[in-house]
Amino acid sequence: MELEEGDYLWGTPADEKHYEWQLLVGQQWLRIDNDLVIETHYCQPGAKRMTINTIHGPVVIDFDNLQTTNSAMKVQRRSFLPLGQTEDVGWYYRDDQLWLEYGSQSANVLSASVSSTDIERQFALNPQGSFSFTVGAIGYRLDFSTMSQTNCNSGMRRKVRRRPKLKSNTGSLYATSGLLSASSSQLSGGGFKWEFMGDEGVWTEYQAHACSFDSAAIERQYQLDPRGQLRFRAGRFSYTLDFSAMHQVNDSIGTRRTVRRTADSQQNSSSRDTPRWQFQDIDGIWKDYSKNNHRCSMSSQDIELQYQLNPSGTTKFTTKSFNYELNFSAMTQRNLSTNTTRSVRRLNQ
Repeated sequence: MELEEGDYLWGTPADEKHYEWQLLVGQQWLRIDNDLVIETHYCQPGAKRMTINTIHGPVVIDFDNLQTTNSAMKVQRRSFLPLGQTEDVGWYYRDDQLWLEYGSQSANVLSASVSSTDIERQFALNPQGSFSFTVGAIGYRLDFSTMSQTNCNSGMRRKVRRRPKLKSNTGSLYATSGLLSASSSQLSGGGFKWEFMGDEGVWTEYQAHACSFDSAAIERQYQLDPRGQLRFRAGRFSYTLDFSAMHQVNDSIGTRRTVRRTADSQQNSSSRDTPRWQFQDIDGIWKDYSKNNHRCSMSSQDIELQYQLNPSGTTKFTTKSFNYELNFSAMTQRNLSTNTTRSVRRLNQ
């Protein structure tokens, strides 16, 4: 990939997007390259923090307070929107098990009298204030200064979070399953290494610190569509990786490089440490989630990735005939057509 010194993390031109993540190093705000990974995590209401690797070492970003655990560094998310436009923001409260958006409905929860748009409008008027709303016959007060919701009858308090919503066109360029795994290289990518032919004729592995996708992320995308294409960024350039032709092309200058996929014996040995996800079938036998068995759209590794992002959330998947919802808090899977519920377990190997 055509990278110059300094392009691995800092100083590349802003992409055509409405946000930018930056770190304050010394007296200078520096752009974090490949910040699409950070943005995707931040837009998940259940995500509390994430660790990024920088040339100054690992940095932990606390999403609730937009702070880092390193006192020498500060973090900020800047928004760039045309005049007159506002960012699409979601407001969420922590239920007993899940983060739910205001105004949404679920099987067990009544819809609030306000939506994310209503709350955002009040927040813009007074970010340190509060306002009241109802759910059925019960009144609530939402306090922006403490980011909490209080039941006016019982006094019960719940946490509240405000997060931007990920633009849908971002997902069309960068498949979500691959993108989210870009910062989670500790999860198994199927035991394969992805490399491109470098300038000196040396095979070079895709690495998360220099590229928006690492080997594990590319392998997961390949498993979804072995004859498809993958868009990614490295430094100031964007590339297209063609799985059927096994080459990458620089989208700006057209440079083409050969790509290869080889078995990674080291990763295969470490994959035994990755937790396994199983469901209890109708015969009482515990069975692994697998894309090979039952034609399931998610494997154990895919489920573990979603679990790491939000251990109290849910994820959906499909088989040949049905759609399902997996609830991490209840450790159950539910058939969305028949409502049949089965037990689920996570095994540490």
